[in-house]
Amino acid sequence: MIERVRAVLVTPDHTMLVIRRTRPGIPEYWVLPGGGVEPTDESREAALHREIHEEIAGKADIIRLLHTMESDDERQLFYLARIATWSFDDRTGPEFSAEGRGEYALEEIPLTLAGLDGIDLKPEDIVYVLRGAIRAGSLGVETSL
Repeated sequence: MIERVRAVLVTPDHTMLVIRRTRPGIPEYWVLPGGGVEPTDESREAALHREIHEEIAGKADIIRLLHTMESDDERQLFYLARIATWSFDDRTGPEFSAEGRGEYALEEIPLTLAGLDGIDLKPEDIVYVLRGAIRAGSLGVETSL
């Protein structure tokens, strides 16, 4: 089974970092930073730290596992994390130089229902999870930033 890790990265300004994907022939959409767990990763959390470093040259404090999605051949783990610094210009992930992968743009959106409504975040299941957490005030990072 393929495992992927993704992060809901909350900034000190109570925004969330997302990556806008633009690919030929497909409407633009947004994803959370992250990627595949590799055999050399010591843990899922280590994989997430590696992916955050590769994709946005950032360091995050992982707070907790927020949600897990599973299908027959893939498991995606979504973590809630705080991030203070990042540099999209210093990203190093191999996907950024791969032919035909389209464009990646890092954006900050408000961590609000209106902020989520303004983008087409994939996968759709995480949008429902985030909406519920925002309504319940259960993201648990608002007062600790």
